[in-house]
Amino acid sequence: MAVTMAEISKLRTMTGAGMMDCKNALIESENDFEKAIEIIRKKGQAVAAKRSDREASEGCVLAASNGGFAAVLALKCETDFVAKNADFVALTQSILDVALAEKPTSTEALAALQIGGKAISDLIIERIGVTGEKMELDYYEFVQGGTTVSYIHPGNKLATLVAFAEEGVDQQVARDVAMQAAAMNPVSLDRTSVPQKVIDTELEIGRDKARQEGKPEAMLDKIAEGRLNKFFQDSTLLEQSFIKDSKVTVADYLKANKATAIAFKRVTLNQE
Repeated sequence: MAVTMAEISKLRTMTGAGMMDCKNALIESENDFEKAIEIIRKKGQAVAAKRSDREASEGCVLAASNGGFAAVLALKCETDFVAKNADFVALTQSILDVALAEKPTSTEALAALQIGGKAISDLIIERIGVTGEKMELDYYEFVQGGTTVSYIHPGNKLATLVAFAEEGVDQQVARDVAMQAAAMNPVSLDRTSVPQKVIDTELEIGRDKARQEGKPEAMLDKIAEGRLNKFFQDSTLLEQSFIKDSKVTVADYLKANKATAIAFKRVTLNQE
């Protein structure tokens, strides 16, 4: 059955698939667009299954805020070439837009939401069929507060969110804190929210270092506690030195601007 360029273009607009993929799907389906779309989707499933053991180490990280809610997510792929493709970035943005509108509470819930009548998970599979690369939706996070802010580091590989208790926090102040989280990679908001496992590890490291330095056994715990305190100052957002003025901490900067940070998220492509 003959396939016209107009029909191929229409299917390409509907699916984002390549010209030859669209032509072949239309021929196979005898110009039935619904069947053609299903053929393209199944191709994506086949590619996904074939490449399931591949590593998706590249991708696009985007974030945005909508009043008291902000979200960040990573759509991952195999190569930087695909990650920078305009259609791939647009798909990531459209998923983020749905997240802001619907406020899902997990990656699984987000993947089940729809764009244009199709589940996000199915759209990703269709895109796999187009690119031939493994793709996965990963690292979806969100924060909520009186004010929220997002920051995307140039290159779409790293993004942060920060939530504040107060409404109407100055946007420059909020952005400064989001950039601090991006640049300094804190492990938690403050020392009370550092996981106990991390604390135990830091104390053990402190004892070992002191022991190697020849310190008396009776002094090891006290030395380790001192080094743990230094760890809190270096590694918790509110106790870090403010990157724009090292004479004050982030907590000092926020207090001076009548703002209280209550949560943050930092997402990169290969975070642990």
